[in-house]
Amino acid sequence: MPPVPFHAALPLLLALALSGCASVDASAPLADVNRLTQPHLGQPLADQPLPPEELAERLREPLPADAAVQLALQNNRALQASLARLGVTASEVADAGRLPNPGFRFSRLTRGSEVELERGWHVDLARLLTLPLVRAAEQRRQQAEQQQAAADVLALAADTRRAWVRAVSAEETLRYREQVMEAAEAGAELAKRMQTAGNFNALARAREQAFEAETRLALAQALQQRLVSRERLVRLLGLDNDSALQLPDHLPDLPAAPRDVADAETLALSQRLDVLAARSTLEQAARQTELAQTTRFVSMLELGTVRNSSNEQPTQRGWEVALELPLFGPGPLPRAQALARQAAHEAADTAIRARSEVREAHGLYRSAFDIARHHRDELMPLAKRIADEQLLRYNGMLIGVFELLADARAQVAAVSAAQEALRDFWLAQADLDQALVGPTTH
Repeated sequence: MPPVPFHAALPLLLALALSGCASVDASAPLADVNRLTQPHLGQPLADQPLPPEELAERLREPLPADAAVQLALQNNRALQASLARLGVTASEVADAGRLPNPGFRFSRLTRGSEVELERGWHVDLARLLTLPLVRAAEQRRQQAEQQQAAADVLALAADTRRAWVRAVSAEETLRYREQVMEAAEAGAELAKRMQTAGNFNALARAREQAFEAETRLALAQALQQRLVSRERLVRLLGLDNDSALQLPDHLPDLPAAPRDVADAETLALSQRLDVLAARSTLEQAARQTELAQTTRFVSMLELGTVRNSSNEQPTQRGWEVALELPLFGPGPLPRAQALARQAAHEAADTAIRARSEVREAHGLYRSAFDIARHHRDELMPLAKRIADEQLLRYNGMLIGVFELLADARAQVAAVSAAQEALRDFWLAQADLDQALVGPTTH
């Protein structure tokens, strides 16, 4: 078969190069992440933050928990940056899967009056032959990054729900502490007047003053916690400040019964995105090892055409092959094998942590429900009954104001403990939801 002429090879090589220049669909990475997250979130992701007008409209009313999660997924700039990074990865994967670009060589040699021109086109044949393996490995890398991005999305949703619970609880606690402060101030003033009238001794008045001081400290701590929790929620929602943020007056009531999560460990291993990402990384490492074994002895192989012309000799045409042998190094195989071992250990560790985290989250969820129900059904009714009985005894002049004020202090502790138990339950439910789909990072 005659050698391929230079002028005939040029269109062929250009066609090969241009065949790999397909554009990258910018919306494809987000669609892939949506397929992973939408079954858990019930809503698609947006690739742009909310316009100011729509954001203001959403903040006109108190923000429920689900609406807060939806707003964070649309307006959190860190999440938007993470999703934009997927477009960069998609471009890198597309570049890795394209045909290798052809090269051109030109030389001009002189010998006396003789001038020799050498021109040649070449293509990396080794990369061309291993292109299917490279493309498969890069696609698995992209899949792993998409799964990690989906895990970040679900983590943001869980963090937002926890931040909402803490912020609403802090608002409710602050309002209650303000009411207690008013009662404590009134009690301290009453103790002062009764001591002046000779009906209170110094010890009784000191007790009321101490209660007022403790209440004032608790109010300051509630104000501090409100600030921290609101700012945390503001950051997750992507808001400039908290001036427009409105929250409900109280947390939802405790449900009638806890959720029944059947076989939580198996469920977590089948749907947790960190487990899926670890599996993809392990498969990618195996592919990279296979690729390294394929190119172990020939790391560079080029095929090209040559055309030499001279002003004194007939034109020479032909082809050439260039290869590089890894004589002074083991090549990429040892590194690929080490990465494969690392990926195997990390995948096993991820599975162990996933099972442990979901067991812990489920156990804490059930215990948090039992504790909150105990406060609701046992301790709070008993505290109210004691308060009612004490008030009846006071009205019947069977006890004095000392005992009534002491009982009021016990009431404050019971209400505060019940509020904290309800808050802890909703946090535990958010932790359980997160543990079933991804790692708990809070």
